[in-house]
Amino acid sequence: MATVLQTTSYDADLWDIQSAMSSVSTSQERPISSDLEDLYFDCGEVHMQNHEPLTPEPSIKTPETGSDELGAVHNDEEAQLLLQDDEMCTAGHLKGSGQRQAGEIEAMNNEGKCSQQAHNSDLRREDFLLDLESAKPEEVEAMQREEETHHPYEDSEPELEEGMSTQKFQASKRKQEYKRKFDEWARQHAKIITDEEIRLHKPGAADESLSIRELMRKDQRNIITDPREYQLELFERAKKQNIIAVLDTGSGKTLIAVLLLRHIIDQELEDRAQGKKPRTAFFLVDSVALVFQQYEVLKANLDQRIECFCGNMNTDLWAKVTWQSHLKQNMIIVCTAEILNQIIKEYYMAENDDSKRPKVFGMTASPVDVRSNFTQAAKELEAMLHCQIATTADLALLRTSVSRPNESIVEYARLQPPHETALGLELRTRYGDLESLAKTFNDAKEASSELGEWCADQVWSFATTEKEAIRFERRIEKAYAKKHETIPVDMLDDEIRRLHEAQDFVKDWKFVGPAENSSGISSKVQVLRQYLDLIFERPTNARCIVFADRRSTARLLNKLFTNIGSPHLRTGLLVGARKGEPGDVMLSVREQILTLKRFRKGVLNCLFATSIAEEGLDIPECNLVIRFDLYRTLIQYIQSRGRARHVQSKEVMKLFCQSLPADRLLQGNEASLDAPLDKEKHYRVFIDPASGAKLTYASSLLVLAHFVSCLPDASPSPNYSVTAEHGQFTCNVVLPESSPVHSVTGRPSSTKSIARRSAAFEACLLLRKGGHIDENLLSTHHKHLPAMRNAHLALNLNKSSSYEMKIKPRIWQDSRGTLPQWLHVTVFKLDKPECLGRDSQPIALLTRTRIPDLPSVLLHLQADQTSNLIFDSSQASFPVSADDLAKLTTFTLRIYKDIFNKKFEINDPAMSYWFAPVMKHYHSVQNGASQLLDWETINYVHANVEWRWTIDCSTQELENRYLVDRWDGGRRFWAIEVLPDLRPEDPVPSDAAAHKYMASILDYSVSLFPKARKKAVWRKDQPVIYAHRILHRLNWLDEFTEKEVNVSKTAYVCPEPLLFSALPTSVAAMAYLIPSGISRVESYLIALETCDMLGLTIRPDLALEAITKDSDNTQEHRQEQIHLQRGMGKNYERLEFLGDCFLKMATSISIYCLYPNGNEFDYHVKRMLLICNHNLLNVAMEKKLYQYIRSLGFSRRNWYPQGIKLLEGKGMNKIEDQVYNHVLGEKTIADVAEALIGAALLSSNTAKMDMAVKAVTALVSSPDHNVTRWADYYKLYTTPAWQLGSVNAKHITVVDQVEQQLGYRFTYPLLLYSAFRHSSLPDSQGVPSYQRLEFLGDSLLDMVCVSFLFRQHPDRDPQWLTEHKGAMVSNKFLAALAVRLEFHRHLRFTGHGVETHNREYAAEIEEIAAEHGSNSRDYWTTARQPPKAFADIVESFIGALFVDSEFDFAQVERFFDDNIRWFFEDMTVYDTFATRHPVTRLHAHLSVALGCANYRVMASGVPNAAGTLVAHQVAVVMVHGEVVASGTAASSKSAKVKAAARALEELAPLAPFEFRERWGCDCQGGGVVGEGEGEEKMALEEVGTAI
Repeated sequence: MATVLQTTSYDADLWDIQSAMSSVSTSQERPISSDLEDLYFDCGEVHMQNHEPLTPEPSIKTPETGSDELGAVHNDEEAQLLLQDDEMCTAGHLKGSGQRQAGEIEAMNNEGKCSQQAHNSDLRREDFLLDLESAKPEEVEAMQREEETHHPYEDSEPELEEGMSTQKFQASKRKQEYKRKFDEWARQHAKIITDEEIRLHKPGAADESLSIRELMRKDQRNIITDPREYQLELFERAKKQNIIAVLDTGSGKTLIAVLLLRHIIDQELEDRAQGKKPRTAFFLVDSVALVFQQYEVLKANLDQRIECFCGNMNTDLWAKVTWQSHLKQNMIIVCTAEILNQIIKEYYMAENDDSKRPKVFGMTASPVDVRSNFTQAAKELEAMLHCQIATTADLALLRTSVSRPNESIVEYARLQPPHETALGLELRTRYGDLESLAKTFNDAKEASSELGEWCADQVWSFATTEKEAIRFERRIEKAYAKKHETIPVDMLDDEIRRLHEAQDFVKDWKFVGPAENSSGISSKVQVLRQYLDLIFERPTNARCIVFADRRSTARLLNKLFTNIGSPHLRTGLLVGARKGEPGDVMLSVREQILTLKRFRKGVLNCLFATSIAEEGLDIPECNLVIRFDLYRTLIQYIQSRGRARHVQSKEVMKLFCQSLPADRLLQGNEASLDAPLDKEKHYRVFIDPASGAKLTYASSLLVLAHFVSCLPDASPSPNYSVTAEHGQFTCNVVLPESSPVHSVTGRPSSTKSIARRSAAFEACLLLRKGGHIDENLLSTHHKHLPAMRNAHLALNLNKSSSYEMKIKPRIWQDSRGTLPQWLHVTVFKLDKPECLGRDSQPIALLTRTRIPDLPSVLLHLQADQTSNLIFDSSQASFPVSADDLAKLTTFTLRIYKDIFNKKFEINDPAMSYWFAPVMKHYHSVQNGASQLLDWETINYVHANVEWRWTIDCSTQELENRYLVDRWDGGRRFWAIEVLPDLRPEDPVPSDAAAHKYMASILDYSVSLFPKARKKAVWRKDQPVIYAHRILHRLNWLDEFTEKEVNVSKTAYVCPEPLLFSALPTSVAAMAYLIPSGISRVESYLIALETCDMLGLTIRPDLALEAITKDSDNTQEHRQEQIHLQRGMGKNYERLEFLGDCFLKMATSISIYCLYPNGNEFDYHVKRMLLICNHNLLNVAMEKKLYQYIRSLGFSRRNWYPQGIKLLEGKGMNKIEDQVYNHVLGEKTIADVAEALIGAALLSSNTAKMDMAVKAVTALVSSPDHNVTRWADYYKLYTTPAWQLGSVNAKHITVVDQVEQQLGYRFTYPLLLYSAFRHSSLPDSQGVPSYQRLEFLGDSLLDMVCVSFLFRQHPDRDPQWLTEHKGAMVSNKFLAALAVRLEFHRHLRFTGHGVETHNREYAAEIEEIAAEHGSNSRDYWTTARQPPKAFADIVESFIGALFVDSEFDFAQVERFFDDNIRWFFEDMTVYDTFATRHPVTRLHAHLSVALGCANYRVMASGVPNAAGTLVAHQVAVVMVHGEVVASGTAASSKSAKVKAAARALEELAPLAPFEFRERWGCDCQGGGVVGEGEGEEKMALEEVGTAI
């Protein structure tokens, strides 16, 4: 029995301790009795684990209790076995222990149906909430419910359209075939689901026509909430008086203690704040192992300082100052009773002043340890501890809370009489007179009967080890010391010598193995072996405990079954730490804990234990509990039975309970309600005047449960709390926070059940009055759920349309039409001009309007040479005359003509811009035009159309010239040198670049057509020039291709047929870069126009990146890009990833501020409406964002200026105002909108992020986000009244502890309290649960994690970022962080199940962290799935931190840097973690491991029974047109995850050849997504891009 008490104030005389509590349970191990030959054991199923019962029976399990829908607990019927001695039996015989009593079924109430419906609804809601956040088109191709459900696929064959490749045509055809097969499968599946749904929803009989028992079966189960009623009632009693709670094992007594300690601590904090003397709470247990166990329990669930002590710490020798220090520092001390034993006797029991006595709360399943007159013993216990025992008269109360098996009897053949084995006889003959071996002789003889001869011999093996021999010697010497006056020392030496001889004799004895000596095993052990072999014949998760009365028996059985057990039986030993006789084994407390951990983890699955395992120790529930030695006391019976969660109570326990006064008994579930309900006709009835629907006390439970199940964030059922006062019961029902009615109190009633019905009835009346329940008593809220489904807000991934595309920036058009008087200069120059391979000089771009400062662009000048083209823009303009303007026009048009073979009209007003050479060594673009521009060259070009060659020209004059083929616009040359050894009639050298005319060098130099060639006459004496043919390359933005690198450039030409350009070669060399430069400048300008249209100021490079789509499938990361436009620079995908995350955060903050009283579900819906791609597309379409998107790379045609007429060259007949269109997917337009937000964020001040905030407002266009600066968010926030409410000491204590841990002090303690308040905790101060703050904190955490990854990994694609962000925000990591920061200790909740899960996980993750060491960053990945609440409170804390700091995002970043960043500095650690997503793994397995490219994952909505709304999503994995696996869930995302997981189970065992044979796969290789899979994007689709 564990005991909780709180002392009064501590003073100097008593060392501040006024009382203590001692357990009356001693758990001593007794020697075996020869007349008890019974082997008793329990067996049962543990529903939390996946293993079979001994006697399986089909049932439909409810999520909470494991019982079926009729309320029958099937594990109650599992075999219960008892081995008995029977003279007439020669073999084992199994007797049934009794059938299920009919009355039990009738007594089981049916409240579970309401709870089950609400629970299922909650599960659907949970999936839905996940789905709301994933309203991204990459996840919804099969979720277009209107198209797929209401518009059946029409059978039609795709046609090969003009321009469509055969591969693309085949992919389209295959995709339609997949869709046809999937639609057919989905229709059949929908029919099955719908038929089942209709069957389940057929209306039953009206409440008024049901019997009492049927009403109970229908109504009762959902009334039981967490914590259970008996726990709450005991808790309330314990607050008022001293209580010993007598409840069965597994009924949640520790939860009551935790609730009570919280209450006491809160009171104590208030008292200390008022200046009262401090007090300390003690949690007393009766064993050292329990000290550490219960310490961990309390530490995991309470947020105060706790310490644990036990006797071996020498506490009885501590000085007064030591005790004072511990009592001052700790609010709770867990210790063994011996520590306070003296104080109990001398002070507590002698104290008559009740005010000086502490509160006492005892917990036990067995209050007294007597063989008779237990009532008298209980009274004495009450008197001694000033307590009252409280329990229940009918243990059926616990059946709905605690899962237990039945008991059965197994008979075995009569045992042989105790006898000596061959070894024993030899030893007795030789050493039988040694007194020190007398006990060993007796133990071996008894073991020969109980266990068999093999075990009897092992007794000697254990007793004669070196270690035991030393213990024997010490025992002999000790006995001699007492009698040394009468016994000569020679006799002592002789006895020790003979003892060593006996040891050597046993050591030399040839032992026979148990498998070879099966006759040496007793019939009792043989039966035990049969049942253990049945349980462990195959690999299983089953667990078993075998209880023995003595350590030696447990030890022998452990060794025996280690040798003869099945291969799947893994045995362990669990005995006490107390020293025993020589030959006895003992385990230290540490060894006990390690054994239990191995048992819990499944390393061991069968423990042979003594009474140490009977009570208190946290031992996992078992399938089989065997009582090898029959219990001797009531305590032993109850405790060992509890290990299998037994359901039936023996009469002795019933008699004890019934003997207590009525005021000590809990009222229970009131299984017999006939009489009270007969009086229901006197209770009120509400009849709706509109429909005549009747609301009664009984039906109100169902109506209210249904209403709660329809709420968006509802818990499985309403929370009923019943209190007793003056002989009557009053119930308060608490509804979820999203309910318009939060709390209602019913009228005082004679029973608990009627009180609950009264509260439900009053709540229904209020809901009906408010219009939240309609005239048919049905919720009016349920219709909101499907209205917001993703399918209605998502985009079709495959839908593309043709949109107008801007080719030229508006700045050119706006400035044309007049003769400018001032021009602005932007110089095009190379940062590494030597990479061009020729002498060059910068060129100026002259414009009417100043070009903004633009980033440089990387040009590929040679195969291995790159240089940045810098755009150096002047701040000032320079004046220009009409004459100067004419010269600049001539120069510009000459570049177009000579270099690019385009002749434009001379029209100065229509010019968009001009080009001019710049002095080679200019210093600053800010210098005047006279110093900057090369007017000498400009004037020369204006005056000369070309440089004229004559026969008199010198050799030097011909070198370093730019040569133009007069008749072939594609042939241009750099003149290198004159070759005097060659003549025009000479054949063309073999190294010359190919030409269509190669008869001679002169023939090579002329490009005239054949007729003109015959008429042409050329000088035969002209020189031959060695030249380099210029590669006709305009797009220097792209890398050189292999063909361009290998093409020959050598040429041999004659000067007469060619034109010698007036442009210097240095100017011509730089002019070749103009197309790439002007193309990028125009792209920058269009990107900036996009920003101007949205009212944003964004860096040009980021703006261009945000609107760049460089392929047909840009968004499909890691896939082969289709129609890739090279040289466009970075595309929008990374910025879209960043922008998507900021969009989520910004809208979350705005919604949180605008709707301070909203619930989490409403927040999700409102945010989804803002951030969904459907909304982004609509806004983008209104603003014509599609015009600005850059989907076309460098174009050889479009870079030329508009406004002036082309007279010669390709495109001369083009319409001037031709409209260009491009094909864009709807998803692309929405993605670009998000990318612009990302670009705005990177262009913002890090602290303010104003531009990103402004971008969100512009692109969501909603009153729910209408701010333009970061500071505006806090202005939106109205501090709620609860945040400013009264603060008590417990709130301040948490603030102090968090400040000490994290270095931040909360201004609003209730805000921090809200961050740790679980929704299961009843609301007493109007403080909401953490769900709202979690909503806010989730988006803040996402943002800070994504920002970290984005900056740390600038070259990673969004899929990699998404996968690795998943590790940072995973429940596993956040839960481990919560434990690391001790947040879990602040978590306020109610519920035994929650407490147990939280405690076990906290202990496990701390153990794992310790094992891995302080340098391990990924230790948390090896832990099991954690409690979701642990992860939630980290997010809610971040939300609270953000709000408390007045929306200072720097505080969030500081929290990240201090507590999270370290774990993820090396992200390669989490590469495997990122690929654990089922769909990602399926993709890798199919494409890589199996080499299959023909597969798809598809999803579709399944209509509900009414055929209107989509009730389910079904997904399939199809391989070569066949369905491999399917999954059904509330969202397509969850359905696809389930389908992928099942497909992996199906496909993983198959070798590649088996897979090909099974599924007819003939794909060649793998690693590429299946045709048509581009639209699915399997891996990315399910993970998301910043969700």
